[in-house]
Amino acid sequence: MAKKVAVVNLKGGVGKSTIVTNLAWHFTGLAGETKKVLVVDLDPQFNASQYLMGAQTYSKSLAAGLPTIWNVLEQHTTTPQGAPQPLDPAKTVHPVVSYQDGARIDLVPSRLELAHSLRNPAGKEGLIAKHVSKLESRYDLVLLDCPPTDSMLTTSAYLAADFVLIPVKPDFLSTIGLPLLSRSLQEFGRQYENQTPKVAGVVFNADDGYVPESRRARRDVVAEATRNGWYVFHNEIRYSRSYPSGARQGRPIFSTTYARTTVAANFGQFAAEFAKVIGL
Repeated sequence: MAKKVAVVNLKGGVGKSTIVTNLAWHFTGLAGETKKVLVVDLDPQFNASQYLMGAQTYSKSLAAGLPTIWNVLEQHTTTPQGAPQPLDPAKTVHPVVSYQDGARIDLVPSRLELAHSLRNPAGKEGLIAKHVSKLESRYDLVLLDCPPTDSMLTTSAYLAADFVLIPVKPDFLSTIGLPLLSRSLQEFGRQYENQTPKVAGVVFNADDGYVPESRRARRDVVAEATRNGWYVFHNEIRYSRSYPSGARQGRPIFSTTYARTTVAANFGQFAAEFAKVIGL
């Protein structure tokens, strides 16, 4: 069965979507990596969906009625148009890229209306896990891109995942999300006994080189990780302007225009450590 990883930090702007999409591309597009990867976008801001599909393709697909993760959560909701119809899980999967060796990236996209599901969350927490369970046999890795708030969507991700990966920038505002995440996982564990995903670790992302603040923030992160027994990845993801450039181009870091080979190699080192930690 697939390894299922929720990428979570209860603070926005730490690079969750960038890490998710580049991990997906890494395990399908590099020599020796022939994985089948499913990305599940749980963020109403739908950054991972646009990153993988491209903005124009994404907009056209929505206009054509492509089912999204919103449909998964609302599949049992009765509307004025009548009773809900059963949702075929396969119809929510959008193929992104596939290769002759069998490697591929598929996506269950998100949309802005997903935020509306949070207004009436009761009874929906287990729907994502159930949906993923019907798809996971086709994949080696499932990556769930999570929103930066503790909500029904976060609970849904915990229920669906085997592991949690925590990206954090080495700055003060990013580190304050870690105690919130720790409390979120503890509260989930009390409510859902024996279902808490294992924390794969904390990865430092996008260090901007401001040494005094970076050092203080790193100490804070390591201290919080130590208190919780969380692993801290040895390989960090360095800051590079090529990541936002790649998002605009819809390309992974190792094929983004003008991206330095050292940047791509750096991400590859993190991805290799990540794979070892989760047993991929």
